[in-house]
Amino acid sequence: MLYNLNIEDVLFLDIETVPQHPTFEENTEGFQKLWDKKSTYFRTDEQDAAEVYERAGIYAEFGRVICISAGFVTQKMGERFFRVKSFYDDNEKKLLSSFNDMLNKFTAHPGKCLCAHNGQEFDYPYIARRSLINGLRLPRILDIAGMKPWDIKDKLMDTLQLWKFGDYKNFTSLSLLCAAFNIPTPKDDIDGSQVASVYYKENNLDRIIRYCEKDTLAVANLLLRYKGENIIPMENMEVV
Repeated sequence: MLYNLNIEDVLFLDIETVPQHPTFEENTEGFQKLWDKKSTYFRTDEQDAAEVYERAGIYAEFGRVICISAGFVTQKMGERFFRVKSFYDDNEKKLLSSFNDMLNKFTAHPGKCLCAHNGQEFDYPYIARRSLINGLRLPRILDIAGMKPWDIKDKLMDTLQLWKFGDYKNFTSLSLLCAAFNIPTPKDDIDGSQVASVYYKENNLDRIIRYCEKDTLAVANLLLRYKGENIIPMENMEVV
């Protein structure tokens, strides 16, 4: 299937998320209790709920989206380029509304699909859940209720799932796969675990946006490697 896939029909995306509030104490009492209960599954006996609150950003019920980068492959004079646009706003509802509108327009054409790394377990459901929480209609491609699993995989591609080859135990990070496939990655990137700190403490959303855009290109290059094709160099990334 991969060898027959038209890479220009794929919209690649990556999202960045943070906890709802800068600190645990800024949550309502009700949400503090709920996070205390949720975090018991992964925190140590020596840690309390406040100490692990930075991890709240990975759960759609306790976090929010601050940036979505989406890009696609295009050609000019026989050379491939990657055009990427980022959706970002401190107002999550405005961000998601703009992104969902774009997503509906892109996928209105037959054969279009999405691709993200670990998208089926994180990016796609997170966008869908936060859209509903914000009172927004789901984008058509994420409205998957009643769909067959094989139809979902065709529309919502996942470079992690493709790499598993049926191995349910395996999790491989994007950075590790880029290293394995010799895909160059910039050395100035922040680590994903630092996003909340950069957002709330440094107030540097621009830094997060650049990081998100580069990860989106990395996902595109990984899929190109899966197809046995040449990658797109960083200098061929065009930010819209």
